[in-house]
Amino acid sequence: MRTLVVVRSLKMGGMERVAVNLADAFAEAGHESHLLSLREVADPLRPARDEVRVHPLNLRWWSRLTGIGLLLELFARLFINPLMKRSLFLGTGVMGGWVFHRWLRRAERRYGRFDRIVFRGVGTFELVWTFRDERARYVLENILHVRKVGWRGRLLSRCLYDRRHLVTVSHGVAESLDEAAKCWGFTPASVTVIPNPCPIDGIRQAMTEPEPDLPEVPYLVNVARLVPAKDHALLLRAYAAADTSMPLVLVGDGQERERLEALAETLGIAERVIFAGQRANPYPWMHHARLFVLSSRFEGMGIVLFEALACDTPVLSVDCPGGIREILKGDLEACITPHSVEGLAEGIRHALARDKPAIQETWLENFRPDVVAEAFLASPSRGNWFERM
Repeated sequence: MRTLVVVRSLKMGGMERVAVNLADAFAEAGHESHLLSLREVADPLRPARDEVRVHPLNLRWWSRLTGIGLLLELFARLFINPLMKRSLFLGTGVMGGWVFHRWLRRAERRYGRFDRIVFRGVGTFELVWTFRDERARYVLENILHVRKVGWRGRLLSRCLYDRRHLVTVSHGVAESLDEAAKCWGFTPASVTVIPNPCPIDGIRQAMTEPEPDLPEVPYLVNVARLVPAKDHALLLRAYAAADTSMPLVLVGDGQERERLEALAETLGIAERVIFAGQRANPYPWMHHARLFVLSSRFEGMGIVLFEALACDTPVLSVDCPGGIREILKGDLEACITPHSVEGLAEGIRHALARDKPAIQETWLENFRPDVVAEAFLASPSRGNWFERM
């Protein structure tokens, strides 16, 4: 089959990496795989498989070039967005959908008709929200936050979710979607639960690559953007309370870095906390760690937990809304701690007091790329994929 994965950009990030992994998964399963990025970035992520055809499309530039797109963007920026925050897409996505449709027609004249088109992330939907096609699947990477029922939520959700074939990366995301649908009054064409693919073989190859900056002693690690949703402040406070001599390594960068560095100084742990910054290959950092710790306020799926397990590293996570319990189930439920400083600190102490546990291959089965790829190519239904396996 011929597949197309569409993503907002190929910058370094979790959602973008998953989009690349899915394109690789389609190619690995023997399908003709294409990957489209709607924004150009410096040093973009690249598929691991050479068979994946990567297409850049500067969607904003082409939309503005139509003239109508520029006028709609200005109208949305000056009048709509001041009234409704985060609604700029209502203007920009009108011509964005038209430009994408034109690009798709040209691509199909060259390569043939695509059998499946997968849009990853709400930010991607927004750029092309006027485009509709039965072949399209729209992947929700994170939970929907229904703060209040009102006309704004109804309008935005009708544009993004109504009568579309939606895919959620976990049952937790599906539950939040169901709540949002009831509150905001939209009806998806279908809802399917399909987890993010995790390229186990590729991870295990990447984790053995040399990394000169690794600590020479056992350490704890967290890999995530330094943003409020990942709640690194909770992690720093719990780490301080756990009173371990092992360093804590934070792999990632973001808007919270200066505040977190100041907090580490205040807590008296600055000498033991290593801000490693953004890394193109985070897997050696995961593989050589004694423990991977997740402290997020919510996680659509928590794919980093799976990646750490694939790196043969034990994991610990706070209990949070989303999909972590679909990874940490069965024997792994013991790796979940209460979402509090005291709970996480106790979890760290307990995990470090035990011998390093062996990672079981059965924990990884549902997330293998070939399984996930075939799920995307199946016909949609009202059921959910995990229950049909």
